[in-house]
Amino acid sequence: MSDKPSAPVSFRKMVLADVPAVYRVETDAFPAPWSLEAFEQEMLRNEYAYYVLVEAGEEVIGYAGMWLILDESHITNVAVLASHRGTGIGEALMRETMRRAIIRGARTMTLEVRVSNEPARNLYRKLGFKEGGIRRGYYTDNGEDALVMWTELTE
Repeated sequence: MSDKPSAPVSFRKMVLADVPAVYRVETDAFPAPWSLEAFEQEMLRNEYAYYVLVEAGEEVIGYAGMWLILDESHITNVAVLASHRGTGIGEALMRETMRRAIIRGARTMTLEVRVSNEPARNLYRKLGFKEGGIRRGYYTDNGEDALVMWTELTE
């Protein structure tokens, strides 16, 4: 059972100094996590990258990354610490990420999700995402397929 954060939750844009905290969430959430260096490169070299953090007090408890290219946004990763899952944090984080994408001119959003990740698929459906196709063998840790989902963003 997950506990709701005791501190108020807030959102902000990720900066380079946040990489270690984001990496902590990443390694808690995924069997094949991105490297610390990958997040550093996103912050330093990827002009399209935009990451939203969710904090409980001073602690980063989740993040969502996206690439904003013209009027499209592509979610690269979404993660919430296991200790905070099932509390609505993931939904709030996705809604905030979608809001920020709209502000920056995005009209559509896409993402890939493991076909076995039913909780995430249900959340994305709740947020208006539709199933678009399958990427066979997408996940390198076990060769699992990814379901491509997309939505049109509206204010």
